[in-house]
Amino acid sequence: MSLHRPPLLSIPPHRVRQAWRALLLVALFVLAAGMGARDPWPADEPRFNLVARQMVERGEYLITYRGIELYSDKPPLYMWTQVAAYRLTGSWRVAFLLPSLLAALGVTWLLFDLAARLWSRRAAWWSAFVLLSTFQFAFQAKHAQIDMVLLFLITLSLYGFLRHLLAGPNWRWYAAGWFVAGIATITKGVGFLAPLILLPALLLARFDTAKPLRLPSWRTPHWWWPPLLFPLAVSLWLVPMLLATYGSGNPARIAYADDLLFRQTVDRYAASWHHQEPFWYFGGVMLASWLPLGLWMPWWGPATWRRLRDRLDPRLVVPLAWAILVVVFFSFSPGKRDVYILPALPMLVLALAPQWPGLLRLRGPNLASFAIAAPLALAMLVAGLAALLGEPGFEVREEAKRGFDATSDAIWWVLAISGACATAVLLWARPRRGVLAWAGCFAVIWTITLGWGASLVINDITSARGVMQAAREQVGPDIELGLVAWQEQNLLQAVPPVSNFGFEKIPWAEQWVAGKRWLQAAPGQRRLFVRSSLLDECIDRERIALAGMSNRRQWYLVPAEALITDCHAERAASPDGKEIDDTDD
Repeated sequence: MSLHRPPLLSIPPHRVRQAWRALLLVALFVLAAGMGARDPWPADEPRFNLVARQMVERGEYLITYRGIELYSDKPPLYMWTQVAAYRLTGSWRVAFLLPSLLAALGVTWLLFDLAARLWSRRAAWWSAFVLLSTFQFAFQAKHAQIDMVLLFLITLSLYGFLRHLLAGPNWRWYAAGWFVAGIATITKGVGFLAPLILLPALLLARFDTAKPLRLPSWRTPHWWWPPLLFPLAVSLWLVPMLLATYGSGNPARIAYADDLLFRQTVDRYAASWHHQEPFWYFGGVMLASWLPLGLWMPWWGPATWRRLRDRLDPRLVVPLAWAILVVVFFSFSPGKRDVYILPALPMLVLALAPQWPGLLRLRGPNLASFAIAAPLALAMLVAGLAALLGEPGFEVREEAKRGFDATSDAIWWVLAISGACATAVLLWARPRRGVLAWAGCFAVIWTITLGWGASLVINDITSARGVMQAAREQVGPDIELGLVAWQEQNLLQAVPPVSNFGFEKIPWAEQWVAGKRWLQAAPGQRRLFVRSSLLDECIDRERIALAGMSNRRQWYLVPAEALITDCHAERAASPDGKEIDDTDD
């Protein structure tokens, strides 16, 4: 059999529908692996889940809280999806991941349906396969962050516009595109980028009137009334929020609105205070985080250029131009994160849809895919076996650094089994089916390594469940814990009764002072839960107890008798004398 046409990559036209159903089932199995077996993990998952849980506990869904502080980083819509999932399932362990899973499957369906309408069902199947095989997409689908839900809303908005522009006319979908773009904007401000897909369509129609674009006409109501749905959708949240903040006269709520509407949007884009990267940063993201798509660029890049040179097909130009626009837009911001350009990924895959059936049967992409899958599988296998069978130095260092204890052997067994399964996939696929080897290896990782394996083995350490339960067991059921310099996962996993003294808006030093006063007010019924770096010379270390280790930090329980009276520390310090780093979160 020729290496250029691996038989298992050929899908007969009459089998596409069955293959599509099979792909969705495999995607559901892989992406849902581990759901219900773990708690939220840092960095973002505990934050959003904590806000969602406090919505339910406080009965307040419009203004959000993190501990005793108002949380103004994001609008509440994403947290609403977690609350809705909780109402549906009754389990926070399922609810916090369910929105991302459903959003990922939704994006995959939208891409398949749109590619099938614009190109063919066969091209649509391969487009969905490529999207699901892309590292960043699958990673976000398995994590409870806002970006996958945002991606679904932006893709749904784009779907509405493209159903009209390229597969229409369909004025209902055009109007839906505007409305959903408004919902995306109140999920995260960048949702306004979706309607900008009209720009390349307008330019293409202006310079090449022969292209079959269904553009709105100034002479018909269809042009002006659908855009009104955008501010209508935004106002569904914005108006009640403004009334509850600026209309309340409460300075804290007014500050909440100011931060949410201005600092977290305009200021974050124009003068970002973190994640600062050079202009070309997203080039590396597309090569690394969009594997294997970036790896296949030497094949699809020249082919795309030839198609653009020979014929400006709107089905290629419009989604491709919008994807480029998104990358350029975020490149001009000094603050950059890899997930910012995620909305461009489905549109790039859609633009290249007719290339996938032929390109993925070529020798080059298969060899390149195999070349990156093989080291990954062997690295997992060798690391797991080395820890289990070799000298203990490697595993001891990792266990000490990350706080592993009795579960350490299980961790290495998970890694070894994952490596063995991935290696078996490689031996079955061989280089001539390198694309399948890549997809199979990552299916193993998402299912075994980071799915059921990690969820069952390291959840207590990573989620802080273990240290918070240990703290409760040490102090007993009736002692109130006061959290100082805590992380979101600590409050999320704490067993009541619990108090806190602020999060990021109140400096750690002030939390520490407030916590000691709180402790001295009722010494018999209270204990402080403190990270090790905050303990100063005014603490009797013989009287404190180690609660445990979580997220590579040690946490201590401090009773009132450990406070040294008539002692005034100039600064809080870590055990080695270094000043506290307030930015390590």
